[in-house]
Amino acid sequence: MFGKCSDKELQQILDVCIAVSNGDFEARITNIKAKGKTAEVMNAINLMIDRTDAFMRESTASLEYISQNKYYRRIAEKGMVGSFGVASKTINQAMDSMENRVTTFSDIIDQFQNSMGSIVSTVSSASTELNATSETMTGTANQTSEQATVVAAAAEEASVNVQTVASAADQLSGAINEINQQVLQSSSVSIEAVKEAQATATMISTLSDSSQKIGEVMHLIKDIAEQTNLLALNATIEAARAGEAGKGFAVVASEVKNLANQSAKATEEIAHQISGVQDATNNAVAAVDKIKSVIEQINKSFTAISAAIEEQGAATREIARNVDEASAGTTEVTTNIQKVTQGSVETGNASQDVLIASAELAKQGEILNTEVTSFLSSVRTVL
Repeated sequence: MFGKCSDKELQQILDVCIAVSNGDFEARITNIKAKGKTAEVMNAINLMIDRTDAFMRESTASLEYISQNKYYRRIAEKGMVGSFGVASKTINQAMDSMENRVTTFSDIIDQFQNSMGSIVSTVSSASTELNATSETMTGTANQTSEQATVVAAAAEEASVNVQTVASAADQLSGAINEINQQVLQSSSVSIEAVKEAQATATMISTLSDSSQKIGEVMHLIKDIAEQTNLLALNATIEAARAGEAGKGFAVVASEVKNLANQSAKATEEIAHQISGVQDATNNAVAAVDKIKSVIEQINKSFTAISAAIEEQGAATREIARNVDEASAGTTEVTTNIQKVTQGSVETGNASQDVLIASAELAKQGEILNTEVTSFLSSVRTVL
């Protein structure tokens, strides 16, 4: 085959083949002057190098784009024949598959990033809210504890006040009972006074009747004295008419006249005294009636006071009962306040634990965010 090929031409062919075998696809057989089969061999070698070089250039360009995570650069299959065409098609199919997988993986990474971003954001937000909530819980627990302490002190003071009121109610009840006894005793005395006043009024009325009768007798005596005086005057006149014979009778008549005058004066004096007695008796009757009326009013007042005291006693007993219930209520309130205080302390401790946990959660969220960001950066560098 190479019998008619000169040594120079053969050396030229050999040099090009060695250069190509060393990866120099720029090497070509130039200035072909040979004829016949030698020229055909030289041209065939150049054609082989051209096609291999084209395949290598296309493959290299595609792989360079792949190295840059760019998958749209394909090998131009046109002009690629034989194994070059099959290899080009296979490489393009592999690039399509790789692009699809990378795109899918990139989408998954995006979804993962979005999900993790949302999770990290949620964790961060939750930790912030949890921190705020725990601080609020701590503040509320402290405030509740302070208020519970104040309420406990108020309840204790209320309990003392209730006990004081209960003691005062007992004393008031005793005082009301004593007053009621005194009122009942005074009412009994007033009733006796009314009876005595009635008896006195009866006696004074009898005395008034007696003085009235005495007055009538004195009027009778006065009439008799006036008649006696008139008779003595007539006797004196008759004795004067009788002269000496009538002197002794005249003396007697004069004495009778004097006695009649004295009797009349005494009767007038007695009548005056009897009139005074009658006036005093009438005044005494009126005074006794007034005293009787006043005592009856006092008795009615005592009765009303007794009824009011009985009602007050019932009200006091009701107050005492309510005070007992209030005392039991304040005791229960004190017990509940103690439980609230204990609960607020436990809540404060729990809120401190929550605060620590929220701080740790925030720290872990930051670590997670850093790790996820680093992981995604590494993955995207690969993609």
